[in-house]
Amino acid sequence: MDLFDDLPPATDTPTKVDNSAASLFDDIPPASENEPAAKRKTEDIESDDVKRPKVSTVRYSLRGFIGERRGERVDMQDAHVILDNLLPLFSTQPKKYSRMAYYGVFDGHAGPRASQFAADHLHKNIVSRFPKGTIQNHDREVKMCLIDSFKKTDTEFLQKASAASPSWKDGTTAVCVLLLDETLYVANLGDSKVVLCRKEGDKKTHLRLSKDHSPAQFEERQRIQKAGGTVREGRVMGVLEVSRSIGDGRFKHCGIINTPDVVKCPLGENDQFLVLACDGLWKVFGVEEAVKYISDILEDDSVTLPEEMISKTNFQSIDPNDKTAIQYEAACNRIAIEAVKRGSSDNVSVMLVDITKH
Repeated sequence: MDLFDDLPPATDTPTKVDNSAASLFDDIPPASENEPAAKRKTEDIESDDVKRPKVSTVRYSLRGFIGERRGERVDMQDAHVILDNLLPLFSTQPKKYSRMAYYGVFDGHAGPRASQFAADHLHKNIVSRFPKGTIQNHDREVKMCLIDSFKKTDTEFLQKASAASPSWKDGTTAVCVLLLDETLYVANLGDSKVVLCRKEGDKKTHLRLSKDHSPAQFEERQRIQKAGGTVREGRVMGVLEVSRSIGDGRFKHCGIINTPDVVKCPLGENDQFLVLACDGLWKVFGVEEAVKYISDILEDDSVTLPEEMISKTNFQSIDPNDKTAIQYEAACNRIAIEAVKRGSSDNVSVMLVDITKH
């Protein structure tokens, strides 16, 4: 059975779309300027009548920016990766693609080692496992590459964790975006989110490109219970808040898995930016609220960087004439600061990815 047998064919006839969040191997159509805004909703890929417009021939480039705050935690357990150009990591450049990029956010718990390990190794495993040569079903192979890379990263970390004395208890959520020319592949496990902001006329809409994995969800809880684990107060064994992760070796026998949900989303002419963020943001910001907060800053031509950022070495290299970079740096840092002000006690990491059309 093909992994995409459940997907509707390209047609002018409207088709029903699941009103839940993105599920494994979802195929999300790009936005079209000719598509009525009324036919698109703004939460969790909730569109009742989605047509499949033709993919634009416009070329896109992506550029990532990060804002992070420790919050009330003693240490910073989040990690991230920004690779606007992934191609130099290949010993032999893939012939099928002329543009590749990679972005990842990793929300660690019980220590920073799992998140940092995933940040250091997940993209390298994707590169080493990336489809080579002529592939009959390239979409399938790319998605299986992502799944296998998550599994390998988890296995490698657990080997290190179990060899340590005492053994490491660290775990991490993981969410990554892989750009292949004009198509996004999003893979995530845990409760970090990816959101795509689109402009439709004078309005901003958004699509959630990730699905949270919580022990409170029926299917996740069923798997945990079948494995012999329990869910108490929304946590695995009364401790772990997520039902899928990298690391967390002490919970693997309880049904905690390393299988990500994978979503494919062609870029469209109206796409503006991506938000990748850990739950430190989402605990105090709704998705729509966060998109509006960020959009307002990006549309403010007078915006400047927060004073606390100006003296930092990594911001001194910003071209003062690069208004877009300043706006994005300001947006991701200001919303991270605001999340802490609103009472988020967790680490907060917010990555913004600018989508530029050529």
